[in-house]
Amino acid sequence: MQKGKASIEFEESPVIISAACVAGKKEGEGPLGKCIDVVEQDDKFGMENWEQAESAMQKQAADLAMGKGNIRRKEVRYLFAGDLLGQLIATSFGTVDLEIPMFGLYGACSTMGEALSLAAITVCGGYADRTLAIASSHFATAEKQFRFPLAYGNQRPHSSTWTVTGCGAAVVGKAGSGAKNDPVIAGITPGRIVDLGVRDSMNMGAAMAPAAVHTIRQNFEDFGVNESYYDKIITGDLGEVGSKILKDMLKQEGHSLEGIHMDCGLEIYDNEAQDTHSGGSGCGCSAVTLCALILPKIRAGEWKRVLFLPTGALLSTVSFNEGRSIPGIAHGVVIEQGQGQK
Repeated sequence: MQKGKASIEFEESPVIISAACVAGKKEGEGPLGKCIDVVEQDDKFGMENWEQAESAMQKQAADLAMGKGNIRRKEVRYLFAGDLLGQLIATSFGTVDLEIPMFGLYGACSTMGEALSLAAITVCGGYADRTLAIASSHFATAEKQFRFPLAYGNQRPHSSTWTVTGCGAAVVGKAGSGAKNDPVIAGITPGRIVDLGVRDSMNMGAAMAPAAVHTIRQNFEDFGVNESYYDKIITGDLGEVGSKILKDMLKQEGHSLEGIHMDCGLEIYDNEAQDTHSGGSGCGCSAVTLCALILPKIRAGEWKRVLFLPTGALLSTVSFNEGRSIPGIAHGVVIEQGQGQK
C-alpha cells in the first residue's frame, strides 16, 4: 500500500459514506450558499461567545453528517477533528457530547486533509468500520486569537484572506459500505513542512503555496501521473495571491494547472461582492467546500477523480511575536467516484 516516497494507495478504498456542513451568514450569501446544509444567521449560534459558537457548529455538523448516513454515534469508532484555536478548545468542548473516542488534530487550515487521511488509514487498516473527520473555523475566534479585536476595525491588505465561519464533517467507512457512486478515498499524499521564510501573517497564501507545490509534485512522482490524471486539483485556501504563486511555480517545472486548478478560498466567497480581498481561509474553508461542492460533484459523476489539497500556515501568536517565519503544509487526498458498491 506504500506508494513512492510519501504516498499511500488503498487496495480497498475507504468510502465517504456521508458528509454535511454548517456555516455562517456571510458564507450563506456566497456562491455555495444554497449547497450548505445549514446556514446560521446568528454567528454566535445562540451561544454566549464566539468560541462556544464554534463548538456548537462542530456538534451540529457531526450530527448532520451521521444523520445523512443513518449512522448512530455509537457506530462511529473514532473521531479525527481539529480547529484553529489554542489547545483545540472548539473541538474539545464541541465534541464532548458525541462520546466518540477522539484524536485532536492541528494542521492549521490543512486539518480536513489530515483528518480524512487518518480516518482512511484507520478504516483501511481494519482498526475501525466507521470514522468521523471534522474541521472548523470561525471568523471572530480567529481574528481574536491571531489578529486584532473586531472592534479595532483595522485595515486589511489585499493579500489577506477572510476566515470562514464554517464546519464540515464526513463519515468514512470501510470499502463496500457506501451506496453506488459514493466518493472513495483512493490514496493520500501527506505533506511535509516547507518554510521559505515568509513572515507576513497577512499573506498566508504566499507562505502555503510552496508546500502545496511540494505535495502536488510528490503526488505526481509517487503515483506516476501528472495534472491530466485529475479532473480537478483543489487547494484549500491559497486565495488569489497564493493560487497565482502555485501556478507560476508549477509552470516553471513544466506543469500547467490552467483549467484544472480550483481553490476553496476562491469558491466559497464572491470576492468582489463580499470584499474578502484574496479569498477565504480557515479550517472550515476547505471542509465546507468539500462537503457542499466537491463531494456532490463526484457523487453526481461530474468529476471522476480530484486531488483535494487543504493547505495550512503553521504560525502562532507566539512564533509571530518572536519574529519567526511561517512554515506551510499541504495534505493531498485522492478522491474518486466509487464503482460497484452496494
